[in-house]
Amino acid sequence: MIDVAPPLGGALPRPVSRPLLPPKRREALTREILALKHRLNAVLLAHNYQVPEIQDVADYVGDSLGLAQQAAKTDAEVIAFCGVHFMAETAKILNPGKIVVLPDKEAGCSLEESCPPDQLRALQATNPNFYTIAYINCSAEVKALSDIICTSGNAEKIVRAAPADRDLLFVPDENLGQWVMEQTGRPMTLWKGNCYAHVEFQSAHVRRLKATCPDAPVVVHPESLREVRALADVVCSTEKMITFCRQSPARRFIIVTESGILHRLRKECPDKEFLCAPVFNAMQMPTDNCRCSECKYMKLNTLEKLRDCLAQLAPRVELSRDLIQRARQPIERMLEISARP
Repeated sequence: MIDVAPPLGGALPRPVSRPLLPPKRREALTREILALKHRLNAVLLAHNYQVPEIQDVADYVGDSLGLAQQAAKTDAEVIAFCGVHFMAETAKILNPGKIVVLPDKEAGCSLEESCPPDQLRALQATNPNFYTIAYINCSAEVKALSDIICTSGNAEKIVRAAPADRDLLFVPDENLGQWVMEQTGRPMTLWKGNCYAHVEFQSAHVRRLKATCPDAPVVVHPESLREVRALADVVCSTEKMITFCRQSPARRFIIVTESGILHRLRKECPDKEFLCAPVFNAMQMPTDNCRCSECKYMKLNTLEKLRDCLAQLAPRVELSRDLIQRARQPIERMLEISARP
């Protein structure tokens, strides 16, 4: 199994400034990556939060649900997963006979780290009637302890389909769980976990931006705080953000999620303007030059690391056969329900 980043604690990791690759260097790396992809019969999957140059070279860019669906149906022999650790694990669970590589083995997730499997097992033991719904942002061990998986794009549908006679336990994102309860009216026990990048958004700062751009719909990811979600015109996954902005007649939008999504939004809606909600520190100063929230772990992957992981076929995601079998069942339940009309 890939080693994950150390558990989060103390001060939150700050966004880091990344120099842009010179055009010639970017073109050379892209050629190398495409040549390796062809030689290896590989597929390149990238999350919407990845850096622009990785999104541009990927075969598919999407949210966790879309990436899981692509991983489930690929006929490639090698999967290069440009995202974070739990996403690459999901691809391996769905493709146990294939090589799955992750450009940076330290690309972890605060949500994954917030839910250790032994602690989840202890909580489950307190109520034999728990039906555990695990947000896909969790480890393979947690998936194996769960009845079904969900993503931000299908969480409401998954909860509505849950057995009516079971007590629902939702892990590990408390904010997503709160939002799903609001949508479905279904009570759930919520795990106390969150995405550090999304809880940095504050309602006062969103209001301030909205005051300057009153015509701009506010589009919010459900991992955000309730007070921020309350200001939204729409709360949705990153993939649904793309669809909403493409179809909306509005000309500009306030986007409340990790800033990597802006690259794809601007590519697919070149005639529209996208404003990332600002993130401020305790001194009410912008946290970085672009005033946007960035996931430190999503941004660990680079073109150089992608080239190297294809050239070396490492670091690889390796899971035991037993763990793959146990974790695959709840993922397949999710995919089956997601495919329903």
